[in-house]
Amino acid sequence: MVTRRTDPEAGRQALTSWATAPDGAGRAVLAPAVRHTLELFAEEYPGGAVELRVPPYAAVQAIAGTRHTRGTPPAVVETDAATWLALVSGDLDWQQAAAEGRVRASGERSVLAEQLPLLGPRRTVRTAREQAAQDQPAREQKE
Repeated sequence: MVTRRTDPEAGRQALTSWATAPDGAGRAVLAPAVRHTLELFAEEYPGGAVELRVPPYAAVQAIAGTRHTRGTPPAVVETDAATWLALVSGDLDWQQAAAEGRVRASGERSVLAEQLPLLGPRRTVRTAREQAAQDQPAREQKE
């Protein structure tokens, strides 16, 4: 079981903000969006075989298998916030991220191609972008 540290609504709001302006997202948006999606990943794929790190925001243990308690875990996945959010939302696939060196994965079970994207965050991002696209013509008419 994952201990929630991020308010789910704050996490969804941050993910929505990121979805509509990913290039302009600062720490106030990235931190809760990353933490929220990491927690969702760990809930969806419980375990302790893989440590998933998105510095400087958070790290979780996930994926069933051998659990570690001290030192470097047997499997580690590390990436930056923009790449992680792109992976969980479906904007980027695992193979492309790995080929571009945007994700570092080592150890057994560290390839997360089958686990990503996550359905909830993918839906949140898609909905936010659709809503923003619908709102754009209305904003342009007012100007």
